[in-house]
Amino acid sequence: MFYRPEDGHGLPHNPFTAIIQPRPIGWISTRGPLGDNLAPYSFFNAVAYAPPQVMFASTGRKDSLTAVEASGVFAVNIVSFALREAMNRTSGPWEPGVDEFALAGIAKAECATIPCPRVADAPATLECRLEQVVTLRGRDNFLILGQVTGVHLRDDCLEGGYFRATRFVPVARGGYKDYSTVTEHFQMTRPGEN
Repeated sequence: MFYRPEDGHGLPHNPFTAIIQPRPIGWISTRGPLGDNLAPYSFFNAVAYAPPQVMFASTGRKDSLTAVEASGVFAVNIVSFALREAMNRTSGPWEPGVDEFALAGIAKAECATIPCPRVADAPATLECRLEQVVTLRGRDNFLILGQVTGVHLRDDCLEGGYFRATRFVPVARGGYKDYSTVTEHFQMTRPGEN
């Protein structure tokens, strides 16, 4: 099968999001004019190492984007298998001003370098200062770029000086209603490395 996106795919469900998987989930927490907000974004990733920078994309001008533009900060919380149901609860179409931390029964903590809440039990949280909001082609597509200013690592996720995903089982997004967990890891040495 081949299709051009502008012509449509002819399938009952759009295959685009199912092709690019697994996708990490950035559980974005913000504090804006209407209060605290927490929502998952599967168009999320790291984009630079030094200085560390991340991105997430929003389809639509959602509460997270509004709060980030108002405050200039956001936090990226990593989703563990233990937090999957709470993460899913925060993805609902809630009214502006609803505190998803309270709605989903999630323990909240304050960030250290920015005025923003974070998920207290997340395996890791990246505190970020807004670098840029890029309006993408299409209707209501936005790319949010941030520089990491602080990193929280849960102590039980550290092993021998390494942050180990096997200690918390990260959740990733697939297509449609599909999610997956990362439970197996292997190592490979790249050419030119010791």
